[in-house]
Amino acid sequence: MKAIGYRLPGPIEGEASLMDIDLAEPLPTGRDLLVEIKAISVNPVDYKVRRSTPPQEGGWKVLGYDASGIVRAVGSEVTLFQPGDEVFYAGSIIRPGTNAELHLVDERIVGAKPASLDWAEAAALPLTTLTAWEAFFDRLDVTRPVPGAAPAILIIGGAGGVGSVAVQIARQRTDLTVIATASRPETQDWVKALGAHHVLDHSKPLASQIEALGIGAPAFVFSTTHTADHVADIVELIAPQGRFCLIDDPAGFDIMAFKRKAVSIHHELMFTRSIYGTPDMARQGWILNEASALVDAGRLRSTLTERLSPINAANLRRVHALLEGGQARGKIVLEGF
Repeated sequence: MKAIGYRLPGPIEGEASLMDIDLAEPLPTGRDLLVEIKAISVNPVDYKVRRSTPPQEGGWKVLGYDASGIVRAVGSEVTLFQPGDEVFYAGSIIRPGTNAELHLVDERIVGAKPASLDWAEAAALPLTTLTAWEAFFDRLDVTRPVPGAAPAILIIGGAGGVGSVAVQIARQRTDLTVIATASRPETQDWVKALGAHHVLDHSKPLASQIEALGIGAPAFVFSTTHTADHVADIVELIAPQGRFCLIDDPAGFDIMAFKRKAVSIHHELMFTRSIYGTPDMARQGWILNEASALVDAGRLRSTLTERLSPINAANLRRVHALLEGGQARGKIVLEGF
């Protein structure tokens, strides 16, 4: 089967960073589905792994953590899907990725593809949707109010892949005032169109912009990018006993600055459940099915902003470079081998 992989981790420049290869077709066992990949999207985790993680000795490292496709075969213990089902999912970071014609994935982290979306539109959603949903309801517990705080959430990086779906989920599944950040006119317009009540400029101090809104100190902060640049502002603007969640990888910051306000700090990694095979691993399939229903009800839209074809090394190198440059809006999707 066709796939895209690499032998040595490193920068995206040069053809060896991602190469078109041929691999043996995998066979499903246990609770695995064998999925014929129709479309994939690219996330920051793809380039982070590409820059740092070698394959097993003598092998190829295949990336890809978002996909939509058709179930072609199932393992002997599968109960949730059957051949012919259309699915979407984000896979596991400790298994071969979706940048291949055929892919194995545990059925518990798979959802039914939204019927109203095409393959590319569906592939844009899984990883970011799982990340935002888990951050809101499993980490920040946004349905539990913070005493005295404004019932509001600040989403830093509202125009990125995660931010774009987070704004929508916050609007559709909570009663919170949604404050998102974006720094360019086109990204500010994008975030407004997704439903943010207020849009702030994260290239300027955030605490003073929050104060100018006149709504009080927000109960929740969800930071998707450049967290280290905004820590001082978050300390200042968040409500006492507020809750703060981040998904990026700052080299470090002073968590003691949050002690006076008794702010709780939460990390979100949507791969944790699949890495450790947690007892609640099937919650990811449930989340994706809930999101699929929201899409088909017209309450959640795909965050696809650009599509490329075919799925090959040249196009993947181009998308990796765009994401590493930090200029992407929404999600870029590749479709068709």
